[in-house]
Amino acid sequence: MVAFVFNTKMSEQPRQNIVRAFFANLGPGLITGAADDDPSGVATYTVAGAQLGTAMLWTAFVTWPFMGCVQFMCARIGMVTGEGLAGALRKKFPIWMLVIASIALLIANTINIGADLSGMADAGEMLTGINSHLYVVIFGVAIAVATIMFRYHQIANILKWLALTLFAYVITAFLVGPDWREVAHATFVPSWPKGHDGWATLVAIFGTTISPYLFYWQSSQEVEEDKAKGRRMLRQRQGATGKEIINRKLDVGTGTFFSNFVMYFIILTAALTLHKNGNTNIETSKQAAEALLPLAGKGAYLLYTAGLIGVGFLAIPTLSGSAAYAFAETFHWKQGLDQKLKHARAFYGVVILSTLIGIGLDFAHVNPVKALFWTAVVNGVLAPFLMVGILMVASDKKIMQGQPSSMLSRVVVGITTVAMFGAAVGLFVF
Repeated sequence: MVAFVFNTKMSEQPRQNIVRAFFANLGPGLITGAADDDPSGVATYTVAGAQLGTAMLWTAFVTWPFMGCVQFMCARIGMVTGEGLAGALRKKFPIWMLVIASIALLIANTINIGADLSGMADAGEMLTGINSHLYVVIFGVAIAVATIMFRYHQIANILKWLALTLFAYVITAFLVGPDWREVAHATFVPSWPKGHDGWATLVAIFGTTISPYLFYWQSSQEVEEDKAKGRRMLRQRQGATGKEIINRKLDVGTGTFFSNFVMYFIILTAALTLHKNGNTNIETSKQAAEALLPLAGKGAYLLYTAGLIGVGFLAIPTLSGSAAYAFAETFHWKQGLDQKLKHARAFYGVVILSTLIGIGLDFAHVNPVKALFWTAVVNGVLAPFLMVGILMVASDKKIMQGQPSSMLSRVVVGITTVAMFGAAVGLFVF
């Protein structure tokens, strides 16, 4: 009997260690994947479901391997070069190209921040009745102050827990009560986009799923992870062990799967409620949530609304932070979420500037869902150009410290780049 109990405990221990190790290794990849389902993503996927029904469900499966390979390539660049993406690109391209890319990223991210804050504020107003303009200021200031005051490991832990708010959209889809046979057919029998709106939606889905700010954020977080381990000098951060690379593959794979899993259920919810009942012209996130109330019940309405606030707190620091990293690495500013404000004024200045302009956009009465959707379209057009640069860096043995990306990875990212170029061409042709 004693031997049986002893053996049972011994068999349970390794199982617990495996589970603990799995969650312990989740970090930059999970955060980046979850941040992809920001209010911009929620709006884009809601528009896709409302306008086209279940016709775009298949994209969730197609974009997962594409997104996963691109994000892991960016992670690998950060891990083996010891620098963020802009720092690595600087070794391959002239600085004027990086300046243009950084400015474009800042503009797109700032519009995204403004639209995200508006979506969060509308959600706050629906839940409490307090004017949304007040919430825009409160949320914007709170996120900027937290980004500046907290250090990297604190921010990373907070963002990991905020990722749980995305399950609100999965639960919402089940509350609607879909016909799973019809859903399965739409999922596994792809239908091509029809007309300009269909192609614009496809480009927007690509643009919000495989987005430039995620490239910069992923690679810079690898640098932050190394700094947190005491590798302050560049030479200490260069190179990565086989175990570190495998762990990050698991992390990125989990994060990107989670992102696309949630994306699938957002499209499904909108298709089975808004599209099915003729509500195809969604102008605001508030309108989308209010339309759910009579169609799917109060539970779905509350989950959709509360989810917007949670994902906004998760995504906005990555938007402002990725632009700050891009400028800092381009101009060799002191940088990092491990730095205090007085030691990295220019870096945090970009965070503050983008947040303040984002707050201002709400008071300028910019339509948040249209801004989010077309920002995703712009990202869908610009991202493949940046991915060409990422491919060139990831294939350079000298820059990559003798650890370039594998041929399989380069082929998949190459296919992704061509697919995104093709979708963009389809948008303008059709």
